[in-house]
Amino acid sequence: MVRVTNPPPPGAAVSRPSAFVPLAAEILEAALDRDPVEATYLGDHRRDGLLPDPSPEGATETAALLRTQLAQLDALEPASLGPDDAVDAAVLRAALAADLLDLDEIAEAEWNPMLHNPGAGVHSLLSRDFAPLPERLAAVTARLQAVPGFLAAARRRLQNMSRIHLDTAAAQLAGTIAMIETDLTGDDAALAAAAESARDALTEHRAWLAEQAGTATRDPRLGESRFRAKLALTLDTAVDPPALLSRAEAELERVSERIVEEAGRLAGEAAPSAETVRRVLTELAQDAPTDDTILALCRDALDSTTAFVRSRDLVTVYDDPIAVVEMPEIDRGVAGAYCRENGPLEQATLPTEFAVSPTPADWTPAQVASFFREYNAHMLHELTVHEAMPGHALQLMHARRHRSASPVRAVWSSGTFIEGWAVYAEELMADAGYLSEVSTRAAAAVRMQQLKMQLRSIINTILDIRFHCGDLDEAAAVELMTRRGFQEEGEVLGKWRRVQLTSAQLCTYFVGYVEVRDTAVALRSAHPDWTERQVHDAVLAHGSPPPRHLRTLLGLPPA
Repeated sequence: MVRVTNPPPPGAAVSRPSAFVPLAAEILEAALDRDPVEATYLGDHRRDGLLPDPSPEGATETAALLRTQLAQLDALEPASLGPDDAVDAAVLRAALAADLLDLDEIAEAEWNPMLHNPGAGVHSLLSRDFAPLPERLAAVTARLQAVPGFLAAARRRLQNMSRIHLDTAAAQLAGTIAMIETDLTGDDAALAAAAESARDALTEHRAWLAEQAGTATRDPRLGESRFRAKLALTLDTAVDPPALLSRAEAELERVSERIVEEAGRLAGEAAPSAETVRRVLTELAQDAPTDDTILALCRDALDSTTAFVRSRDLVTVYDDPIAVVEMPEIDRGVAGAYCRENGPLEQATLPTEFAVSPTPADWTPAQVASFFREYNAHMLHELTVHEAMPGHALQLMHARRHRSASPVRAVWSSGTFIEGWAVYAEELMADAGYLSEVSTRAAAAVRMQQLKMQLRSIINTILDIRFHCGDLDEAAAVELMTRRGFQEEGEVLGKWRRVQLTSAQLCTYFVGYVEVRDTAVALRSAHPDWTERQVHDAVLAHGSPPPRHLRTLLGLPPA
């Protein structure tokens, strides 16, 4: 993502300012006002002592503002926009439309209490060393003082809740309370008083949620109409869920054949089957880490993947720092790992975080063993490719170096492109023979994990569509993930929770991969003299736009 206040490098092409640029700046400023916590993550620290307004009145006011902003965008003369501005205008319009859809039709803040946890706003100030600690603690104090009012307003917004969202919110709120009790100790009287008040308010809010559990009967499914609308805006492309489901099911068959063939080569079987895959994966899963070793193994894998990308000249590697960290408790319960970048508006030089979740303290030994069979030593290389090198972390380093007259593409980045590149990067590394310098078996083991992850991304799409548009139940989801995806019990149960807790996001992996892959293929065809690094640098040279807009920026015809 881009640091918008930096001047462009000499010779860089920057769009000529147009009527869109000041309008985009005005819309961005309003967005930062609405969500001070997101502003902190983005790197704008003018509102670090504030929390958002979660009240019903705030939602009504926001919806009216979004309608005005969309009308302003629609009033722009298309002919007056250069290529970059035209793409940014389309990206911004889709982002605002998605926010308005949520407020008008989905209304997630009314039934998902996970959205009303102030812990992230405090943790972002404590964990990111963007300013001297006393300055950040002053902002922490102000945010903590705002917690009681924030939670009271959230309770007025919350109505008939989804039980799984309620239970997950309660667990995450416990993490916020633990963070306050553990990390906010010292002699600062104002901070101590604010922390005590916030802790009491959080405890009261958790008790209130517990009281609502018996009436939390809302189905977490969006339903076909709302899911279709959200998916189109999430992907920023016209999409028909049934057609996407059919494509994913066909791709599932293709990749299933490939993993059977790969397992046969590794096992030395002339007529391999799905059982061969299961036996090979079971053998590989014996190389299991522990809670004590998983972070160190990921750091080693980061060194290994970085060296390989450089040695094969697959894509330009920058030396921006990457920190492998333990995922904070307030973020656990949805995904096993994530990549958190230095915000695009941030002036301080901060590391990109590759966060890995340890197993929960209340898991049984059997659950822990299942988790580490899934995230075995070979899979950790694959996870590191996806989250860090050359996946998310490297892609975001390239995105930060993109320059445009507007910050839109940096602030409203496309999850479809970001996840699509990471899945494409997994295949790229396996195809290039990652770990073949160690041994043929090591490279084959990574290929098996890459194909297993590709199956997972395809199944993610199938689960997302079938759950939110149909009647997929836990038994059918578990059967699909275990039989067709070869997933361990811990991963399966976690993914079933994620399917219910999120919507549309799980489709971004498969759709993004297909679109990024097809774009790279088209670039190679258009520029047969280009090296792999030139192709991939071109794909990453325009920030993080939706893939359909990337093709426009690269001068390629629509897919």
